Amino acid sequence: MDADLLKPHFQDPDKAREYLEAKRWPDGPVCPHCGIIGEAIRLETAEGTKTHARRGLLNCRACRKQFSVTVATIFEDSHIPLNKWLMAFHLLCASKKGMSAHQLHRMLGVTYKSAWFMAHRIRYAMTQEPLSSKLTGVVEIDEVYIGGRFRTGSQSVKPGERPKDRPSGRANKAPVVSVLQRGGRVQSMHMERVTAENLRPVIDQMVDESAHVMTDTASVLKFTGEVRKHSKVNHTAQEYVRKENGVKISTNAVEGYFANLRRGIDGVYHHVGKHHLHRYLSEFDFRYNSREVTDAERARLALKQVEGKRLMLRDSRGRTDA
Repeated sequence: MDADLLKPHFQDPDKAREYLEAKRWPDGPVCPHCGIIGEAIRLETAEGTKTHARRGLLNCRACRKQFSVTVATIFEDSHIPLNKWLMAFHLLCASKKGMSAHQLHRMLGVTYKSAWFMAHRIRYAMTQEPLSSKLTGVVEIDEVYIGGRFRTGSQSVKPGERPKDRPSGRANKAPVVSVLQRGGRVQSMHMERVTAENLRPVIDQMVDESAHVMTDTASVLKFTGEVRKHSKVNHTAQEYVRKENGVKISTNAVEGYFANLRRGIDGVYHHVGKHHLHRYLSEFDFRYNSREVTDAERARLALKQVEGKRLMLRDSRGRTDA
């Protein structure tokens, strides 16, 4: 077992609440209703009364409203003990290829449905905010197709009928485009179709004009050469890396990211619905972008992103895009 999981905030709900309060409110409790810092008092059970105050409940003296550390976070209205939530965060952040809901269900002692919903809430917390600045330096761009292939076996044809059109091997796959700054961050997105028209606004928004873009020869990004330096490697001719003026021309970094993504989807999650794919991409992007820190620090980074995010079960099932 991971030694970190033996720490008190993974074992006791009250210790978990204290840990989360210290991480969310280092300068004192912040009221989620009015935003005032340090004006909240902790409600305690009065002696001689039959009623008792819920542990962790505070009252803001500025707006007179009650709250706890889980209000306005992904934990709000969850009946799962907070220490199990923190353990789930650690497990997903420490598992390089992810962790299935069945494994979380077994390790946390919650139902499979609860584990599935917890994992989606955590992925939602991992969602990256829009980049504050454009990617510079060497930027690798490539696409990958996630999902199983259609079976195109022999088809029986009745007399007088034309053979049915066979679907393409990629017809059942979901295209994913990743933009990766070599030595830096990656951002991935699911697109219904990978075309120059769809990619142009994305590249213009994310990649600085001074960047050196690298793709393979199959890329539709021919327009990048108009304003950015653009180099290609020819995978068809078994070319995967070459040097030009001391600069390594390759897409090996983004291909390495795709290798980890595919192993996670195929080997751990097995099947991912297209309407959920963007959340799994957030999970893999987050782990890649925090690859230089320890598992414990990565979990703390994820916990910093829980505020202001709320995911309802109907949204996580794909009825709306939260």
